[in-house]
Amino acid sequence: MRVSRLMLVTLRDDPAEAEIPSHKLLLRAGYIRRLSPGIYAYLPLLWRVLRKISAIVREELDATGALETLLPQLQPAELWQRSGRWAGYTAGEGIMFHLQDRQGRELGLGPTHEEVITALAADLLRSYRQLPVNLYQIQTKFRDEIRPRFGLMRGREFIMKDGYSFHADEASLRETYAAMDRAYRRIFSRCGLRAVAVEADSGAIGGSASQEFMVTADAGEDLILASPDGAYAANQERAVSLAPEAIPLPGGARADGQGEPLATPGQTSIEELCAGHGFAPSQTVKVLLLLARFEAGLVQPVLVSLRGDQQLNAVKLANALTGRLGSEHGALLAVEPLTRDTLRDWAVPLALDAISFGSIGPHLPDGVLEDQGLVVDTSDPRAGFAGAASLPGDSKPSLRRTFLRLADATAAELPAFVCGANAPDTHLVGAAWGTLAPRPETLDLRAAQPGDRCQHDPSQQLEASRGIEVGHIFQLGRKYSSALGATFTNEAGADEALWMGCYGIGVSRLAQAAVEQHHDANGICWPSAIAPFEAIVVIANAADDGQRTLAEQLYADLQAAGIDALLDDRGERAGVKFKDADLLGIPWRVVVGRGAADGQVELVQRSGGLKQELAAGAVVDALLGRLEVERAGLAI
Repeated sequence: MRVSRLMLVTLRDDPAEAEIPSHKLLLRAGYIRRLSPGIYAYLPLLWRVLRKISAIVREELDATGALETLLPQLQPAELWQRSGRWAGYTAGEGIMFHLQDRQGRELGLGPTHEEVITALAADLLRSYRQLPVNLYQIQTKFRDEIRPRFGLMRGREFIMKDGYSFHADEASLRETYAAMDRAYRRIFSRCGLRAVAVEADSGAIGGSASQEFMVTADAGEDLILASPDGAYAANQERAVSLAPEAIPLPGGARADGQGEPLATPGQTSIEELCAGHGFAPSQTVKVLLLLARFEAGLVQPVLVSLRGDQQLNAVKLANALTGRLGSEHGALLAVEPLTRDTLRDWAVPLALDAISFGSIGPHLPDGVLEDQGLVVDTSDPRAGFAGAASLPGDSKPSLRRTFLRLADATAAELPAFVCGANAPDTHLVGAAWGTLAPRPETLDLRAAQPGDRCQHDPSQQLEASRGIEVGHIFQLGRKYSSALGATFTNEAGADEALWMGCYGIGVSRLAQAAVEQHHDANGICWPSAIAPFEAIVVIANAADDGQRTLAEQLYADLQAAGIDALLDDRGERAGVKFKDADLLGIPWRVVVGRGAADGQVELVQRSGGLKQELAAGAVVDALLGRLEVERAGLAI
């Protein structure tokens, strides 16, 4: 390929829309162009990168016996309704693009394909003799991101490899899960990425176990918490740890355990309360008042107690709510603070005058959830009120009149604490569980933090780094097969639901993650395995016949030797070509300049800046040797 025919347009300045280095460089180097927020065209250079990544993915997955297929992007809503995810992906998170066809049938553009593949398995896999089966595809997926950002990192359209396996038993599922783990590690190594496997939350996909693969980078959106010995690593959404020991409250619990009232005018936060009276945050209990909205219309008030120095992990709370109420009331659509705005938006009839915000205690009575003079037919569990347009189907909001009371273990374990008094500008000092209020259901609801002690070894502390998720594998179990009736006949002749696994890699995201991990002040430094070209031949002076002739010969020799080469044959100044070569990030540059008359050229390594003068006839062997070393190193 010749640069003069490459439709190459590079930019000298960073585009205003780009926020992180990889996004800036891909735009500046002419790899992508934005059509609208979150929607990008992959220009010829990036398409070559994506093809190389896809080839590595295919080689590794095919070697495990996985079968490539291609599934429809347009999916009927009925499948998603049967699995219970339609409302969550549309009315809840709202990440699915959905539409109606001319017959009024609802359809969605697939962000993932569990429902489709499970429906096919139900039709095709009938006997244990056909199992296990592992299918994968590489295609475009869609997500209606609220705030697309960072280029290909968080787009509305992206290329993904997703795979699904089917098994007769859990042991077989675990074997394939382990095989995918090994294949993923090889894929990321071959692509030249430093990736770490971490425990992860399964999110809306579901399942009993999952693991993310993170490319470490300062611009990563995910926080990774890991132990120094490498024995533990997890996404913060999933991470567990030992919280710092609480400082005992002087005087302990008061005699009746109800606590002594303390005037706290204007002190509505833990920080203000502690600053005003000398308390330590770990001596306090803060109470969060929330509303959880479910697919079938239930609006469940939730009272969460946390130790004052801890933060709520929203993912852990969502999982707890789904586990306790989701099976009866459908998908969890949202969890938000209980405010007047929330009540109005959800069309819930509830006045808030009886609640003393800023001094809420764990003993807040259920009576504050009464109708406040409004008449409701509580005999109808789906009784509700007009105006909740965001609820699916004909579901209407129905407010439950009792709190679901939950507490993080750090709060539940306090023998005495300071908390709100449920009265304006008043707190209680020396309150205790069991007397002030029954101890709520105790769970792990806190967000693990850097510096927390590790559970497996309390002498170690969790360390933080940023990561970009490029892969995720799940043990789904029977969630989808049970919902969609995907059964097989086992060896005993009985029907049972298939066991399933799910395995994803963000192909386009991986490409940008590679740039985020491999760049410098001058541009991209592609790993050779996924670079659009392995070498670029630069003619310093295109008007010099000797330089042009030697460069053309070298270009032909490199191609004949199987080296993916690019020839910069433009009539630009040498400095412009060198800057563009650095910006493009081609791993090796062969400069044909003044030494051409003596058959000498310069070989330059993009990453590291190694320069070597050598005879033109030695270039091919030198490059082949260098590339072989690089490929061997990446495959380790």
